Amino acid sequence: MHKIHFRRNLPASIASGIFAVLATAGAFAGTEPEMQQAAKPEDENSHNIFSFESIYTLRSDFKEDPRLGEGDSYYNDFSYDHRFLITGKWYFRTGLEYERYDFGGTNNGLPNHLQALYGHLAIEYVVKDHAGAGLELDPGVYFQNRITGDAFDIPWKLFVSFPLKKDKIFGVIGVGGALYQDPIIAPGGGLIWLFTDKLRLEGVFPKPALVYNATDDWQFRIAANLVYESFRTDDVFTPLHKLREHNAVVQYNEDRIGVQASYSGIKPFKITAAAGCTFLREFDFFRVGVAERTDPAPYFQLSAEAKF
Repeated sequence: MHKIHFRRNLPASIASGIFAVLATAGAFAGTEPEMQQAAKPEDENSHNIFSFESIYTLRSDFKEDPRLGEGDSYYNDFSYDHRFLITGKWYFRTGLEYERYDFGGTNNGLPNHLQALYGHLAIEYVVKDHAGAGLELDPGVYFQNRITGDAFDIPWKLFVSFPLKKDKIFGVIGVGGALYQDPIIAPGGGLIWLFTDKLRLEGVFPKPALVYNATDDWQFRIAANLVYESFRTDDVFTPLHKLREHNAVVQYNEDRIGVQASYSGIKPFKITAAAGCTFLREFDFFRVGVAERTDPAPYFQLSAEAKF
């Protein structure tokens, strides 16, 4: 019940790959050529990674079926990982993650919650604290309110980043899959273009962005995020005769675009605030051919990350 959650299946990992190639190229503001002996991997890479994210999308109407009324969404995600050095720059990473959507508005029979609890098992090539290539498995349960045996899935992703034009253009390719996503296997990737030391284009699906590093501590983005996740539901009994299911799989997605500001001056934390428009929210019961969408609505986001 998973994720093309291209934040989890490919996105977060591909995004990490973006920063890895940038770090390798020395493209970050304030980066100096390393004339001295390179630091050991255990000195330059963090071993503990914590993250929190909260997103609220305001209420909007369902597009095609007025009987479904209106709805909003509130998303929270917590994760913790630890890296173990294997050899050189290769690491084994393991951890836990919990995420949850809460839906308000009209009581229309659609899921009131969607949530997931799963582990991380990954082998990664890490450069300056960011993974440039890796393979990850996320075994766990993806469910509405009840944890059942058929709520278990093992989403996976494989990705790699590489230079196309020295210190200027980089490529990122990846593929991910899960039993309960549609399609079962999906690609991701794109290009990173370094315009200057401070400005770059991360043209990588599913999280493209235009990034400006104002200082060592402040970063600004115009960014999009295409999020797809699948879950096992309980009873779905709506006013629509075409959508009355038990134990069905739903693929939920939120597509959004907005502006972000991040501050990393309080070590080891990076704090991000964002706002914009969620231009599509969709409950896709793809196995029965029914999908219900809402109109666009504003969203607000607050997230924090710590590496140490």
